[in-house]
Amino acid sequence: MNDRIKNKISSLPTKSGVYIMKNKDGIVIYVGKAKNLKNRVSQYFRSSPKPSKVQAMVENIDDFEYFITVSERDALALENNLIKKYQPHYNILLKDSKTFPYIAINMNDPFPKLQIVRRIGKTGWKYFGPYFAGLNASEIVKTANSAFGLRTCNLKISKESKARRECLNYSLGLCSAPCTKKINYEEYQEKIKKVINFLSGNDDEIEKILNEKMINASNNENFESAIIYRERLKMVNKLKQRVVANMPKDVNKDVFAYVTDGLNGVITSMVVRGGKILGVMNYTVNDASLEENQTLFNFLTQYYENMLVPEEIILSHNLEDAYLLISFLKKSTKLITNPHGINLTLLKMAKENAKEFLEKHIEKNKIKYASTLGALERLKIALNLPQTPIRMECYDISHISGTNKVASMVVFVNGEPAKSQYRKFKIKYVKGSNDFASLKETLSRRLARLKEGVSESFKVTPDLIIIDGGKGQLSSCQEVLKEFNMELPMIALAKRIEEVFLPNHENPILLKPASAELKLLQRIRDEAHRFAITFHRQVRTKAQTHSELEDINGLGKKKIETLLNAFGSIEQIKKASVEELCILPGIHEALAHKIVDHFKENLEQ
Repeated sequence: MNDRIKNKISSLPTKSGVYIMKNKDGIVIYVGKAKNLKNRVSQYFRSSPKPSKVQAMVENIDDFEYFITVSERDALALENNLIKKYQPHYNILLKDSKTFPYIAINMNDPFPKLQIVRRIGKTGWKYFGPYFAGLNASEIVKTANSAFGLRTCNLKISKESKARRECLNYSLGLCSAPCTKKINYEEYQEKIKKVINFLSGNDDEIEKILNEKMINASNNENFESAIIYRERLKMVNKLKQRVVANMPKDVNKDVFAYVTDGLNGVITSMVVRGGKILGVMNYTVNDASLEENQTLFNFLTQYYENMLVPEEIILSHNLEDAYLLISFLKKSTKLITNPHGINLTLLKMAKENAKEFLEKHIEKNKIKYASTLGALERLKIALNLPQTPIRMECYDISHISGTNKVASMVVFVNGEPAKSQYRKFKIKYVKGSNDFASLKETLSRRLARLKEGVSESFKVTPDLIIIDGGKGQLSSCQEVLKEFNMELPMIALAKRIEEVFLPNHENPILLKPASAELKLLQRIRDEAHRFAITFHRQVRTKAQTHSELEDINGLGKKKIETLLNAFGSIEQIKKASVEELCILPGIHEALAHKIVDHFKENLEQ
């Protein structure tokens, strides 16, 4: 803890508010709220034991700011806004929850239809869902429409309006045609009640209706319709398989279980609607809250921003600020933290899911670490680098017999591609197929941009420069460093037997075959090669389709099209006189002279 932080902590108020933690680069890494700013912020810097991820965050804190709020509710709202604004590394950042589909019915409409929406909250609408994890909302809508004949059109239908004739869906038996009053308001509303009953968890009536329709279609030898009804019955059966035994059908609840090993954490959410488990989702969380219950609280505030709040929420942890969460949800819901019976069974299921997912996540992280940051550490040792090569840049040249020469600059940060920082170069000054000179030009232009310090991808100094090539390519690029009076770690990777060439070393280094560090070098080299070839193809294709007319100042696409339509080819345009050109719309005398003079000059050359 530096002196600046010590002084700030001593002057912190004891009021509610929000605090922002920053690293040495001034980047916001964590945003938190507090009832008492002084107590909460001080906790992070005390010598008492803390979870591993909290300790990792504290070690990166160089400064902090705070905002005093009128109430804890205001602090919560401000915290959420700041998290969205800064996207801090050590905060929960949920995105998936906003994409879940709901089935909605606009009860303000006298003849409503079923709609699939991803945002909820309209007054007078009923929402069912969310649907995920193998349940397709679109298929459920089709199933309900098949059974009850709801309309699917976008017509505005009132009790008085009447269409000229029914649509094809009515003829196929898929719509009850309220537009032509084949069904009146009261009868249609009865159908809506039955649909709501089905979406609320009661499957018996819809199963009976679909069975009857399937049998009737089959008896009438309408086998295509019979197959459709059979598929709809499969969807009903899929829903029935998710029924939770001994649970009332009119109960809606969400279950949340948080499991952590101190460094990694997983929250599993289980959605129960109409006595059925609609789905289970696992979320990895990287939250630097001091307590587990605070992490769960932070998750819930983001999760329910655009999710339907059920009558009951079952939690694996007691929430210190339960009243604040209920206030935030703006709905009277029951928080259950000490469940019994079926609720306890559901929570155990969620915990088992969370534990299993956490184990897989940890294993996945180990594999990822070994191939990225772990490989970088081993590369530092193997190549005797001054520091771990967090930022690596790899360069490659691509051309065909010296034509359309291009170069690529590929950037890896922390052992992973940073594609937004890739850059490509057209070789401007080198003639012929001279790869050494092309690499020198590319690196010279890159280092010049580094000294300027303007462009985001060029102003950061690389920890390691990798050249696709051998000893000769490395030597020519080393000359560029001398010209700029710079010392940067640089190697070359030759493809034949994957030799690594180092400056001032007579013999290359051979890294262990299939080692993580060699695979990392191969990945960045291959990516640079791919990026260079892709750019070369683009340049070559453009050159092949380039029209000589595009080189004449004053000729745009429309005028070029006019010329080609009138004369048929560039060869005929070359033979045209000023007078013949002036006849065409948009070609004035001065421009006609430019066209004629252009082709005369090229002919003389």
